[in-house]
Amino acid sequence: MTNEKLTAGSHRLAIVILNWNGKAMMQEYLPSVINNSSAEADIYVADNASSDDSIAMLEHHFPQVRLIRLDKNYGFAEGYNRALRQIEAEYYLLLNSDVRVPQNWISPLLAFMDAHPEAAACQPKMLSIHHPESFEYAGASGGFLDRLGYPFCRGRIFTTVEEDKGQYDNIVEVGWASGACLLIRAADYWQAGGLDGRFFAHCEEIDLCWRLRTMGRKVFCVPDSHVYHLGGGTLPKGNSRKTFLNFRNNLTMIYKNMSDDRLRSVMRLRWALDWLAAFEMLILGRNVGDFVAVYKGRKAFHQWKHDFDADRKRIQDHRVTSDENILKPYSILWQYYLKRKKCFSTI
Repeated sequence: MTNEKLTAGSHRLAIVILNWNGKAMMQEYLPSVINNSSAEADIYVADNASSDDSIAMLEHHFPQVRLIRLDKNYGFAEGYNRALRQIEAEYYLLLNSDVRVPQNWISPLLAFMDAHPEAAACQPKMLSIHHPESFEYAGASGGFLDRLGYPFCRGRIFTTVEEDKGQYDNIVEVGWASGACLLIRAADYWQAGGLDGRFFAHCEEIDLCWRLRTMGRKVFCVPDSHVYHLGGGTLPKGNSRKTFLNFRNNLTMIYKNMSDDRLRSVMRLRWALDWLAAFEMLILGRNVGDFVAVYKGRKAFHQWKHDFDADRKRIQDHRVTSDENILKPYSILWQYYLKRKKCFSTI
């Protein structure tokens, strides 16, 4: 791995795909990115020390793609940080290796960002590859956080994924944009400190967007652009490692970013709700692995939370926007389970 910047590309946008043993997915989906993006962007693949011949395949079949070789698997967050430090561009577009893109998908995103300097980042509408009439779980039509720090989306709340009928086709300011397809200004990315490499994977883009919004910057969903996402390519849904990372990182994200006046009360509630979720997994789902993953996730959070004290102080000291303007005022658990509101449009 080189520490030097790569030669600046001919475009102001760099599409950066992080890969770890994703040879098959890149063979399937990278052609759409090259065919529908190369006129507007330089395309990079940053490889997290794959062992599946990804590099050889890329060099042979896709020589036009710029390669960044990392010396080990740094995970999603730190892998991107190390790759992006080597790229000169006005905009970065972080793109998962399991995303298929149509023609003219970039122009609406760039046009919006150029016209709205207050925007730090945006995402397109994300649809499912297997069910293109439906939203995709990871991002849908823009993400939000409820008052307790639980993430949800326009088009997806918990396990309920809506059919796309154009109901969320308006451009809207959101709480967070999906890291599966995230367009962000390079200046904002580094001003906010980039992705938190300690997270390894999961919640890292939500944490970044929360920091950006606390700084007074804005995040949007621009549904004039849409892409198709496979999802679950590295850690599929139901994987206990994914459960562990989601619980540990979500709590860490709250600890870092939530304002002083609400942090303690929210953490008390989250203790009760996390254990309720764990026992539901154990008793109703008969899933011992996920139950243990919740326990380990909470334990890992308490073991390392003070490693983030300096981050928390810096974020709170430089806060411009209050959590009242960042978090939704309601509990999504209450809306979904007790009021039976399964669709974003009904809340």
